[in-house]
Amino acid sequence: MAQLHQTPAQAFGILNDRPLTPFASAALKVVVAMARREVNLRTRTQLKHLDDHLLDDIGVTRDLADKEATRPFWQG
Repeated sequence: MAQLHQTPAQAFGILNDRPLTPFASAALKVVVAMARREVNLRTRTQLKHLDDHLLDDIGVTRDLADKEATRPFWQG
């Protein structure tokens, strides 16, 4: 059974029962942060372009969707 709560290193299968070096740990954190930013950007862009009836289906108003779509990337 797959673990639901894995560290990024475990998810990528690179630990092999050895700790990461400080540089590798920092580099991995940067890569994960960049991937999260990309996902947030993509989903916010998709949310921005949804039709009003689709927003209504998910219980989001146009104003809330626009507000979420324009959030800066550092706000998660």
